[in-house]
Amino acid sequence: MALQCGIVGLPNVGKSTLFNCLSNAKAQAANFPFCTIEPNVGVITVPDERLNKLAELVHPGRIVPTTVEIVDIAGLVKGASKGEGLGNKFLANIRETDAIIHVLRCFDDENVTHVDGSINPVRDKEIIDTELQLKDLETIESRIQKVQKQAQTGGDKAAKQTYEVLVRYKEALEQGKSARTVQFESKDEQRIAHDLFLLTSKPVMYVCNVDEGSAVTGNKYVEQVREAVKDEGAQILVVAAKTEADIAELETYEDRQMFLQEVGLEESGVNRLIKSAYKLLNLETFFTAGEMEVKAWTYHKGWKAPQCAGVIHTDFEKGFIRAEVIKYDDYIKYGSEAAVREAGKLNVEGKDYIVQDGDIMHFRFNV
Repeated sequence: MALQCGIVGLPNVGKSTLFNCLSNAKAQAANFPFCTIEPNVGVITVPDERLNKLAELVHPGRIVPTTVEIVDIAGLVKGASKGEGLGNKFLANIRETDAIIHVLRCFDDENVTHVDGSINPVRDKEIIDTELQLKDLETIESRIQKVQKQAQTGGDKAAKQTYEVLVRYKEALEQGKSARTVQFESKDEQRIAHDLFLLTSKPVMYVCNVDEGSAVTGNKYVEQVREAVKDEGAQILVVAAKTEADIAELETYEDRQMFLQEVGLEESGVNRLIKSAYKLLNLETFFTAGEMEVKAWTYHKGWKAPQCAGVIHTDFEKGFIRAEVIKYDDYIKYGSEAAVREAGKLNVEGKDYIVQDGDIMHFRFNV
C-alpha cells in the first residue's frame, strides 16, 4: 500500500532539510529556489513502539515495520497555477499524492533569504492555497462546460448529480475556500467528488518550521498560523528542521535521546511528523506475529477483516473464512499466543468484523 504525503511550501522554508531528516534519500538543501527540481521520494518507517514490544515476546527471525512514502516537491511561487516558476510540474506532482504536508517558515534568519523578502507564514500559506484553488477552479469550470447542457436539458440523473457537485465546489473556490471544506452526504456525491482528484480536497498538515529555541513552546509566527487555520480542522506540528537535521547526524540512539532532552523534547519532531502523517492519511496498523517475523501492516481505518486480509495477499481476501484476533493489550498481558488462548482472550471473527488499530491477526482462508 504505497501511500504518499507530499511536502510542499514556498522556496527556502525548509522542505528539503525536513525531507533529509525523514529519509535516507538526500535532497539538495541549498539557499536558492528550486533546488529540488525532481520530486525526491523517501520510503519512511513508521515508528511504532508496539512492534518492538511484540518482538520482545515472540523473538522472531525479523521485525518488519510499516512504511509511508514522503515526496519532496519543488517550491511553488505566486503564479504557479498559470505556469510560473515550476508551477505545472509542481501541480502535477502534488496531484499524485494522497495528503499534503505544508511547511511554513516560522523562524528569523537573515542568512536564509525569503522569496518574498519578509517572514509571514500566514501570507505564505495563502499564496499556496490560492494557487491550488485557482488550479482546482480551472478544473471545475472545464468539467462544468462538459456536463452543464446534459444536466439541465436531458434526463441524465448522473450528469445532473455531477453538475450539482461541481457547482458547490465552484461556489466554495470562488470564495477562496478549499475543496476540503465542502462536505457531501450521499455516497454517490462523495464518489463523484473523489473522482475529481482536486488538489485542495486532500487532507493537510501544517508544519511550522521554527528555530531551536522555539522547538518546545513555539513562537509568535506559530500562533499566527494557529489563528489562521483554526476553522480548517487541520493538524499543526511544530518542528525545528535544522535541529532535527543535527539530531539525525548522531550515530547512536542514546546520543539522539540525550540531544532531545537537552532541547527539552520527549520525542523527535521527525517521529511526531511521521505518526501524524500516518493519521492524516486515515491509516491504522494491524500486526501478524510468529517465529519467522513480527510484521506491521497498514490498512484504512474502518476496513473489515477480509479487506485487511487482502493487504497480505489477494488470495486471503478471496478465500476468507475467518480471522483469529488478539487484542494488543491482551497479548502483552499474557505474554504469548498460547497463554492468550488458554485465558479465552482469542476471538474468532467473521467477514463483518471491523479491524481495530493494534489487533494481532491470523487469517484462515481457502482458495
